[in-house]
Amino acid sequence: MKGLSLLSGGKDSFLSTVIAMEQGIDVDLSLTVIPEEFSMMYHYPNASWAKLVAVILNTGWRSIQEADLENSLLSLKEEGYTVLVIGAAASDYQKTRMEYLCSKIGMLLYAPLWRVSPISILSEILLRGIGAIMVSVSAEGLDYTDLGMRMDPEFTGHLINVSEKYGINPVGEGGEFETFVTEFSGSEYRIEITRSAKEWSGSYGYLKILDARVVPRSDKADGSISRKS
Repeated sequence: MKGLSLLSGGKDSFLSTVIAMEQGIDVDLSLTVIPEEFSMMYHYPNASWAKLVAVILNTGWRSIQEADLENSLLSLKEEGYTVLVIGAAASDYQKTRMEYLCSKIGMLLYAPLWRVSPISILSEILLRGIGAIMVSVSAEGLDYTDLGMRMDPEFTGHLINVSEKYGINPVGEGGEFETFVTEFSGSEYRIEITRSAKEWSGSYGYLKILDARVVPRSDKADGSISRKS
């Protein structure tokens, strides 16, 4: 089956794509929706940098506007794509919308993380060597210093502790935070973020990627941003 990934650049869509490939789906294209600010469906504000994440996945990449998704999928179906891979884990709103759209155009929807426990998802991310950094936070228990932090075992433990104390979803499925993948053990390359800026307003903030590049993984820098920066 020929598949495409609805790739935000974050950990969940990345992990879902890797699983789909392992299951024999021929995923050779990543499709990124460039959303309006504060979209309930799609990542903001670093979506355009998902083109570099697609390099790590070894897929092609296309970007579209949110309003063009249905027509784009129809065109891709005509190109032979039959499966859409998404990273939804717990959001009924996201999954229901995508199920309706895929049913309407005659595509199969594959959501391998759906209803998988958050702890299991975090474990899979670590076990598969998926390196992701925090690029937005908007929940009690998370703050400015979390922006840019790498989701290593220590930081995922921090997320679990925050989840237990404040009741947030530890994988951010409720919009509590968003991530950006910079590294994968299955790739020869990683993403080096060379310029970034933190923006904070009230109780939420973003790490905006201003410049980044793909480099060989032989350079072992982890890609995380200092808590003090």
